[in-house]
Amino acid sequence: MALINKIREKSGWAVGAIALGLGIFVVGGDLLGPNSRLLGNDANVIGEIAGEEIAYDEFDASFQQIKANYENQVGRTATEGELAMLREQAWNQLIFKIALQKEYERLGIAVSEDELVDMVQGNNIHPAVKQAFVNPQTGEFDRNQVVQYLQNLDQMGPEARPMWANFQQGIVADRIQSKYANLLSKSVYITSVEAKHYYNAMNSAASIKALFVPYATIADSTVEVTDAQLKDYLERNKDLYKVEDGRSIEYVTIPVSASKEDSTYYKEEIGTLAQQFASATNDSAFVYANSDAPFNGNYQNPGELPEELRKQLPLQEGKVYGPYTTQGTMALYKVMDARQGDVSAVRASHILIRPENDTPEAKAAAKAKAQDVLNQIKGGADFAQMATQYGSDGTASVGGDLGWFPEGQMVAPFDKAVFNASGTGLLPNLVETDYGYHIVKVTEPKTNQQYQIAAVQRAVEPSESTRDAAYAVADELSGTSGSTTEFNENIAKNKSLVKEEAVNIGKNNILVNNLNNARELVGWAYSKDTEVGDVSPVFEIEDQFVVATLTGKREKGYAKVEDIKDELTAAVRNEVKAQQVIEKLKGQKGSIDQIAASYGPNAIVKTADNVTLASAAVPGLGVEPVAIGKAFGMKPGTTSAPFEGQNGVLIVELLSLNKAPEINDFSNVKEQIRATKAGNVESKAFEAIKEKADIKDNRVRFF
Repeated sequence: MALINKIREKSGWAVGAIALGLGIFVVGGDLLGPNSRLLGNDANVIGEIAGEEIAYDEFDASFQQIKANYENQVGRTATEGELAMLREQAWNQLIFKIALQKEYERLGIAVSEDELVDMVQGNNIHPAVKQAFVNPQTGEFDRNQVVQYLQNLDQMGPEARPMWANFQQGIVADRIQSKYANLLSKSVYITSVEAKHYYNAMNSAASIKALFVPYATIADSTVEVTDAQLKDYLERNKDLYKVEDGRSIEYVTIPVSASKEDSTYYKEEIGTLAQQFASATNDSAFVYANSDAPFNGNYQNPGELPEELRKQLPLQEGKVYGPYTTQGTMALYKVMDARQGDVSAVRASHILIRPENDTPEAKAAAKAKAQDVLNQIKGGADFAQMATQYGSDGTASVGGDLGWFPEGQMVAPFDKAVFNASGTGLLPNLVETDYGYHIVKVTEPKTNQQYQIAAVQRAVEPSESTRDAAYAVADELSGTSGSTTEFNENIAKNKSLVKEEAVNIGKNNILVNNLNNARELVGWAYSKDTEVGDVSPVFEIEDQFVVATLTGKREKGYAKVEDIKDELTAAVRNEVKAQQVIEKLKGQKGSIDQIAASYGPNAIVKTADNVTLASAAVPGLGVEPVAIGKAFGMKPGTTSAPFEGQNGVLIVELLSLNKAPEINDFSNVKEQIRATKAGNVESKAFEAIKEKADIKDNRVRFF
């Protein structure tokens, strides 16, 4: 029976591992249902891969298997976010199965019967088989267990043979994928010329001088950009603007949160509970009956108590403290017992002055600085302000407060100094540790007192009337808005409504800005029936109601001018600026410094050393690959013509070039390049096959 369970666990192992290896998971979404009105006539078709239609049932079968395997492995039900990931895995598994299988068949990659036997009980055992058939005494793979399992398959019940067949399919798929990956890896070949070029690019270093006129020195308002220029620029650079499907919306959220009336109701209720709690004879039973949180009878030192109770120390046994309201929860605390514990706790603050390095001089300087700060505090300076100003660790932002901590938690010298203090206040001397020098203030005296606390906690939740009122606002907005214009007009009438925008939402998004689990909203935006200007019905997303209007549609392909007008305008404007600057620089004579002086104060001259051809950035200028390329194509002492760069117009002078040391053997360089390319070739091949498969993804209609 144990072996059957192992085989069940390993079923589907191979395909899941392959998908993970390809790194192709993205977030999917929630199920609306295959019979949704959004689906149209092809209601049962979830997509198309390489010309094959994928029925919802086929996708769901794959998803359910992956889901069952995952939940079996983690030992719990998958969360909504995990379900989205698993649906994406199921979709990619179908792509893998259909698109890649065609590639395997084209290349003749397969696993023979003899090879399958070899993987199960031969000389080349598959890792999944090794994991499933382990001798419990030795902890090693046991081939005899495999043989016995196969001999007894028919006696193990009706599910055993189909389960084994499924397991075999998984390891066969994994072996085929491994063959394909090896084929791709072996296809990577690096020539000697490529290796030499790479070596020189990495190890040759240039010193350059550059004249740089940033585009920002010309005011945008002085450059007019026409629609014709935008269209021309996009046509020339359209490969830079490939886009996926996208939908843009504007929306408002109406939160469902407890009202003042709700809070008043809870205060009255918990006030009654406080009286009952005080007279209760069985505190744990009272907590179980009246609290949203379970009873915890552990003894707690002051540092472990809720902040509200720490302010009341020392606590009185039998007394009820509260109610307190924190982050939407009301709480009552009753002290069941008080005792002396074995470990003391204390609260302290510190200011840490770290040495800049480990040299004696640096340590002496840090100690002198720490002593000066300590003297200022002794003279009346505020400790918290000095901690903020001089502290060098994370406590500086909170005035040096370390909170409560038990004895033995801090490093020995610090721990000893604090717990040897007789009371509260500033310690007279510095405390030296491996971290540096500490100025220490004990803010709460040490104590070994411990308390057993019974806590009654109630979440302050909105009432049905509050929920109804919030829904009424959302419903009115949705019902009275027949277009985006009316949607905006209605929002303007209600100052409590705040409009937000989400641009180019992907069809498989589960998040829309800060809205979690927003698949129903995404599904509406992508519905065939939803047009630009339509206003949505009311969606309930977690603890709020949402109403949206569709403001834009973007289809997969190349971006349109109107969709990226601001981005295109900035690019075209820089082109125009570049031409203006180049025209002004043309014909200028003299050195770069002389040309810069002639141009004016907006021309900057920078010198950069150790610039390599393999780098895209020039120190002091940023990412300027054209400048680097031009410099390495010049002779030392020569100067380029002015040219358009990423961030401005440049003129480059090559000051010197230190060529890479000569080597005769490039085998290590070849292997370095080959390993890098081989590591990426499989995922690139998969992406290319996906693109060639002409995938039509309609999952948004279902999830």
